[in-house]
Amino acid sequence: MKHSVQKKIKLARWQTYILYFFIFAFMGWLMETIYALFSLGHFVKRGFLYGPICPIYGYGALMLILFLGKYKHKDLPLFIYAAIIFSTFEYIVSFGLDALFSMHWWDYTGEFMNLNGRISAFYSFAWGIIAILFINHIYPFLKKKLNLILSKIPYGLQSFILKIFSFTFILDTVASCVRYLV
Repeated sequence: MKHSVQKKIKLARWQTYILYFFIFAFMGWLMETIYALFSLGHFVKRGFLYGPICPIYGYGALMLILFLGKYKHKDLPLFIYAAIIFSTFEYIVSFGLDALFSMHWWDYTGEFMNLNGRISAFYSFAWGIIAILFINHIYPFLKKKLNLILSKIPYGLQSFILKIFSFTFILDTVASCVRYLV
């Protein structure tokens, strides 16, 4: 008697990247919220969106995975590229949010070597260190755990959850833009 082995359908690579976006955007929101809780002593809603994600962290994680992943265990170039790329990205996002909504979500004016309060030497250094930790440790660990979890969830359910997350993110983005433009 032959046993047919059914190949398990997995998310496409692009779908997995969208899932990483949501995971890291949520982790960024959580990190920001915990930081604000400890530094201010009370809960403060963090980020642009209504929901519990900070897209800048999701996009940043994807940039690291897609463009700087090849520098795993090459700490000096990873640090330098990440510091430059993420400082530029942070500056552009800050400028864009200010231009569109006339609001500042962060201000480094009091920081040493800041540029228009949008970026600073300290945070540029921090992005370099975070990139090293992310590429060498956080992402490989999370990727392994996520693959294990996804292997136990049927493809149809994974796809459905991803569609719900994406739809909710789009609605949240539109609603948040309307809120800040009105």
